[in-house]
Amino acid sequence: MRKKEMLSHKKSLDILKKTNALLEGHFILSSGLHSSKYIQCAKLLSFPNLAKEICKSLANQIKKKYKKIDLILAPAMGGIIIGYEIGRLLKKETIFCERVKGKFKLRRGFNINKGARVLIVEDVITTGKSSLECAKLIKKANAKLLGFASIIDRSSKKSLKINTKIVSHLKINVPVYSQKKLPESLKSEPITTPGSRFIK
Repeated sequence: MRKKEMLSHKKSLDILKKTNALLEGHFILSSGLHSSKYIQCAKLLSFPNLAKEICKSLANQIKKKYKKIDLILAPAMGGIIIGYEIGRLLKKETIFCERVKGKFKLRRGFNINKGARVLIVEDVITTGKSSLECAKLIKKANAKLLGFASIIDRSSKKSLKINTKIVSHLKINVPVYSQKKLPESLKSEPITTPGSRFIK
């Protein structure tokens, strides 16, 4: 990877803050865990001109790790835009799955061919729960799961349910807590539930 294609951790954080993609408060994440920070990549991606270097950097990291990709699969809603952009940069077919009665399904004529090498692309990975739900669709199609990629990996060894290395543009360590183990500083903050997992 050429130096000019790499974005520093500091510059990446600056872009997240500039686009209001990095929020502070008391959030319940899609995983059900609580956190003092929330990364809303939709805000980042709403400024394509600022997001493009981050997308390029992630695409280059994916290209370096995976030599042959047949299909990119992204979970709705968060993964749709980044999945599309990575597919565009890598010149790969890109589809998305969406929740129907709480479970991921392929709709809109999307299909995964038997034996296809599929990469799952997300915006943010915290526990990997959504990604693992996507992986079931790949297994059902008798295709091959290559791995997982995301703009931001904010997982910890304790929270992550994925047992393979995630390709990410940025690794951010933000503590997450269960309801029973909330620190006093969070208990006094009003709760926001920004994720899309529970949208009907």
